[in-house]
Amino acid sequence: MTGAADRPEGFRRVAAALADAGHPHAPVWLDVSARTAQEAADALGVALGQIAKSVVFRRRADDVAVIVVTSGDRRVDEKRVAAITGPLGRADADFVKAKTGFAIGGVSPVAHSERPVLLIDRELHRFDFIWAAAGHPNGVFRLSPSELVVLTGAPVHDVVQVAAQGVVGPT
Repeated sequence: MTGAADRPEGFRRVAAALADAGHPHAPVWLDVSARTAQEAADALGVALGQIAKSVVFRRRADDVAVIVVTSGDRRVDEKRVAAITGPLGRADADFVKAKTGFAIGGVSPVAHSERPVLLIDRELHRFDFIWAAAGHPNGVFRLSPSELVVLTGAPVHDVVQVAAQGVVGPT
């Protein structure tokens, strides 16, 4: 791996934010693209749920990005999120890039170009450590769910879908 200075701008921005926060794990550049949680889990050799995926919505009231960080093996319940944030709409690729500074598949929970509404799903706390996107589909960084809360200052909520049997379904 070469230094962060040789990497795309989004990756460098996340690396700088993590360094500024004193985070102990620098972002890692993967040899393969990890645009999906499954691709990231496969590349890292971890459980799908250990991938902290960022799901982006558009808040209708003010066009602010709403980012839900949840486990890769869970599906976000838009109604639960809307109960917290207000009505939501879909966020297309242009909106995601404009509001976060990252392309879909590389949206980090830190270092956004505009301040989003950020929520962390409690399901991430099933794991001792997780991996989040580092500003590019090839970039990831390791952290604990508690470190994610500290780094982002985001509240933890229960915002995933629940299956009929009371078990949360996979994505």
